[in-house]
Amino acid sequence: MPIALFALTVAAYAIGTTEFVIVGLLPTVASDLHITLPLAGLIVSVYALGVTFGAPVLTALTSRVERKPLLLGLMALFIAGNMIAALSPNYEVLLVARILAAFAHGVFFSVGSTIAADLVPEDRRASAIAMMFMGLTVAIVTGVPIGTLIGQTFGWRMTFWAVTALGVVAFVSIAALLPGNLSKADPARLLDQVRVLGSGRLLIVFAMTALGYGGTFVAFTYLAPILQQVTGFSEGSVSLILVVYGIAIAIGNIAGGKIANNDPVRALIILFALQAIVLVVFSFTSVSPVLTVVTLAALGFLQFANVPGLQLYVVQLAKQYRPGAVDVASAFNIAAFNLGIAIGAWLGGLVVDSPIGLTGTPWIGAILVAGALLLTLWSGSLDRSATPELKAA
Repeated sequence: MPIALFALTVAAYAIGTTEFVIVGLLPTVASDLHITLPLAGLIVSVYALGVTFGAPVLTALTSRVERKPLLLGLMALFIAGNMIAALSPNYEVLLVARILAAFAHGVFFSVGSTIAADLVPEDRRASAIAMMFMGLTVAIVTGVPIGTLIGQTFGWRMTFWAVTALGVVAFVSIAALLPGNLSKADPARLLDQVRVLGSGRLLIVFAMTALGYGGTFVAFTYLAPILQQVTGFSEGSVSLILVVYGIAIAIGNIAGGKIANNDPVRALIILFALQAIVLVVFSFTSVSPVLTVVTLAALGFLQFANVPGLQLYVVQLAKQYRPGAVDVASAFNIAAFNLGIAIGAWLGGLVVDSPIGLTGTPWIGAILVAGALLLTLWSGSLDRSATPELKAA
């Protein structure tokens, strides 16, 4: 692999850290800014919405910009967003800072995947893209718990300063290692995007993605307060538990790809069913330290195990129903993942603020995942009954 890929991996690591590290810092941020936990949870939702709606719009607007200057501009925006977050005097400014960083996030992964593929021979493109996304996975395993520990020890603002430093390293790496003659992909036509959103079959899968992936975030967003206030773990233990959770996520992501290779629908049915069950179980085991760690390991595995299957299924259906817009359909599914995060975090805030409280977030999340399971069963049934005429519709 060319050394230029290292620059993209470092940037993906920084971006992945800033997206998820806030989960471990919600109690700290809420206390420092004198806001409620549900309001703090909106910091997660706002970021995810920024990725969901900002990425397609900004990607289209910047389609004619040279690739290397665009990536440098995105990392500059990322650095600015995290610096503003570190300096934010109040909750409102922090939300604005998160939106800025989210805009950089969405466009980076949209453009970065294409660049990574162009840096290597055609038969190694998938591996190159996987290497770039490895930065995101490693961020969940190491960046999030380390960032949480930094925030708990030195204050949450120091975490954002640390992420800012990662952004600077990524900026310098891109400037030094990435070639300046990168090719630009042809921008997707507006008609292609509209046609994807006009496909009922693809909309079902986007809903599966949003509910199935977002369901876990009803509880995951408030994992730190659950561990401290319900389970009884100390603040310092949270970062260690996040390491276990991150390792389980990494394993689940790899295993999920292997499970879904041949029959993604069958794999998703099994994974969504198990995910819903484990979330319900977590509602009961969250009062026991030992059982909580075991349950979270299972939940972490399942949280990302469905990602490869969902992405593969979208590509398969797009080839059947919208063959001229497969890449657009794939991009919309990425947006659906982030929409699910936003919905899950927002709904979790409503649950925490209700009489149900923190212990209700897992089983409420299980209801969303059960909805994804029903949609998957429906979609699989439509696959079996589809005729050539329907596929051409």
